[in-house]
Amino acid sequence: MYKKILLPTDGSEYAEQEVERVTNLMADDGEIIILSVAGKLTSSAFQRRTKVRKLNQRMKKEAEESVAKMKKMFDDSVNVKTIVETGFPAEKINEVAEREGADLIIIASSGKSGLHRFILGSVTEKVLKNANIDVLLVHND
Repeated sequence: MYKKILLPTDGSEYAEQEVERVTNLMADDGEIIILSVAGKLTSSAFQRRTKVRKLNQRMKKEAEESVAKMKKMFDDSVNVKTIVETGFPAEKINEVAEREGADLIIIASSGKSGLHRFILGSVTEKVLKNANIDVLLVHND
């Protein structure tokens, strides 16, 4: 049984499958840490700063909504902490796991798709390659 489990979410439908597994692996006095990472765009010569700022605010709001939605899936008796970070998702997932003292990361094999996935690359693959703790890969149905 694991004492601290990090449960990253990107708000995709696949992340919900992780919820089923997490409670079976957590110690009775354990903690679930739900994490969502908002990307951060920087302005360039082709983009106005106000537009980039609004996009960053929207991404952060979506991340906050994702963790809140996932937290509601757990019974009130479960110890759940939520965290929203800004940055590169795979880096932040591993960084938060270390900072919070997590001993397991449960992550879906894929989340968002299409152009969003192409731009971000495979977050799951990067987490698997760089994690210093156990990672449970949840295959999508």
